[in-house]
Amino acid sequence: MNNLFNYIDRPSPIHRLTGATRLVCLLLWSFAAMSTYDTRFLLFLSLMALVLFRLSRIRLRDVSFMLGFTAVFMVLNNLLVFVFSPEHGVSLYGTRHALFPITANLALTGEQLFYHLNLILKYFATIPIVLLFVCTTNPSEFAASLNRIGVPYTIAMSVALALRYIPDIQREYHEISQAQQARGLEMSRKQSLVRRLKAAAGILIPLILSSMDRIETISNAMQLRAFGKGKKRTWYMARPFTRWDVLSIALCALLLVLALLLNVLNGGRFWNPFR
Repeated sequence: MNNLFNYIDRPSPIHRLTGATRLVCLLLWSFAAMSTYDTRFLLFLSLMALVLFRLSRIRLRDVSFMLGFTAVFMVLNNLLVFVFSPEHGVSLYGTRHALFPITANLALTGEQLFYHLNLILKYFATIPIVLLFVCTTNPSEFAASLNRIGVPYTIAMSVALALRYIPDIQREYHEISQAQQARGLEMSRKQSLVRRLKAAAGILIPLILSSMDRIETISNAMQLRAFGKGKKRTWYMARPFTRWDVLSIALCALLLVLALLLNVLNGGRFWNPFR
């Protein structure tokens, strides 16, 4: 079973950063990647993202499902962009270099291919960082870090519970699926996609009921412990900020500033090599 949105404990420099640092870096990095279409900058971010992913010691098989899902979404996104706006790159860059004709009135242009390259680089620049945040963030330590930077502990604890609950839902779905298949429900590849989707939908009702029961149990336990009555609380997983946390945030902030500066130098979000 593939684990989705699950913490993976590994001895790496990325894991040693606090959860709040990883969240701030994720936001700054994402804003930097989304704010510009400068191919040189996006290529640099993509290479850096791959280096950081390597430093985290997260194996590709640990996130294989999410990588596959992202690859399918990326292909569909590029395909739909081309189908509905095959001349979008031409309108953006102001020139037209036809490479080869597709129909009598439509041709594949260099500008359109260059625009699709930028779209792909945006995926490569952001997806590894998102996966790093998900796979290297301990929910309890993340909640403690959020509370440390000023987020109310009730909100921080809610975030931690949500992060903890996602793998639990996945595991429970797998257990219910195995139980249903043991009773004769066919969900293998031998069945058509429509039948498998109907069978999967039948698992949702017991999954929702068990989830509601677990939510009630957690709510009662928190009420019995007077959660939310005090203004402060202590954390077992609290960690102080180090110079590496400050340096990481500063570097990500510098990347955002650089992206905005490139927008000014390029006269817009797009770097145009066709001029």
